[in-house]
Amino acid sequence: MGSKNCEVCKGEQSKYKCPTCFIPYCSMVCFKKHKDIPCEKPVPPSEEPPKHSDTLKDITDERLQEIDDPSCVLSKEQLESIVKSSEIRSFLADVNLQKMIQKVDSSRDPENELDKAMGDQTFLQFTDKVRSIINPEE
Repeated sequence: MGSKNCEVCKGEQSKYKCPTCFIPYCSMVCFKKHKDIPCEKPVPPSEEPPKHSDTLKDITDERLQEIDDPSCVLSKEQLESIVKSSEIRSFLADVNLQKMIQKVDSSRDPENELDKAMGDQTFLQFTDKVRSIINPEE
């Protein structure tokens, strides 16, 4: 393990690490200087908060602008019904179904890709179940 220089004074070899943010420092003087500026514990990459442009609200807002007919947008209650359905969760355990959904969602021509996916029995059953949940009276 190679030695590092102090991140505060940049001159001396570090002997210690800040217990909060783990930056290396060489002395009590540098530690006190470092603590004058509040530091934070680093966030592991898997726990990083989403970038502003990647938040669900931003993605939803962008997608809503692409919709010609706002009546096609599901209500919060409809979405919650889908999420709570054990049958839907069971369908979504199928890796092939996951791949088909991802392919439709990421396609440059999603309508064409959806038409292709509708030829698959599992995908067809899945979409029928979703429709029965969002429109129970049909």
